[in-house]
Amino acid sequence: MRTKWMATAGIALAVVLLVGGCSGQPLTDREKGTGVGAVLGAGTGAIIGAAVGAPGAGAAIGGGMGALGGYAVGNEMQNQQVQNDQTQGQLEQQQQEIESQRRQIDQMQGQQNTE
Repeated sequence: MRTKWMATAGIALAVVLLVGGCSGQPLTDREKGTGVGAVLGAGTGAIIGAAVGAPGAGAAIGGGMGALGGYAVGNEMQNQQVQNDQTQGQLEQQQQEIESQRRQIDQMQGQQNTE
C-alpha cells in the first residue's frame, strides 16, 4: 500500500513540476530533454520496479537516470542550436558585406562611365 502511494506521489510531483515548468518563458531544449527523460525514466522505472516488487524505488531511480540522460541529450541539442545560430549570424553579416561591396563597385563603375 505504501509503495503505491509513493509511486503515485512521485508521478504527481513529476506532473506538477512539468506543468509548473511550462508556465512563463518557453522551455529550452535542455529543460525539455530533462523533463521528458525524467518522465519516461520514472514510468519505465515504475514498470520495472513493479515487476520486482518496488515500483516506488524503480520510479525514483528511473526518474533520476532518465533526467540525467534527458539533460545530456537536451544540452547537446541546445549547444548545437546555439552554434547554428552563430553560424547563421556570421553568414548574414557576410552577405551584408558582399551587398555593400557590390553597391560600391556599381557606384565606382558609374563614376568611370561618366568620366
